[in-house]
Amino acid sequence: MKIYVGNLNFRSSEEEIQALFATYGQVEDVTLITDKETGRPRGFGFVIMAADDAGRRAIDELNGKEFDGRALTVNEARPREPRQERSGW
Repeated sequence: MKIYVGNLNFRSSEEEIQALFATYGQVEDVTLITDKETGRPRGFGFVIMAADDAGRRAIDELNGKEFDGRALTVNEARPREPRQERSGW
């Protein structure tokens, strides 16, 4: 199950997020999103849990929970919508 994790503190690390979610089950991957130009964290990321039931339990218990000074937004990740092409005028 792929889970969206938002409102992260910019200092949060992938290791800290993995440890947080590992209390609910096996974590297969953690990816924190960074700005392509600056390399700075964007305050959100994705966690892939091995089992759906563990993922649902993590969502239920972590959504709104304070972590590293911020209230997390945690929900099931939605498929990425296709981007519209920009015209170059």
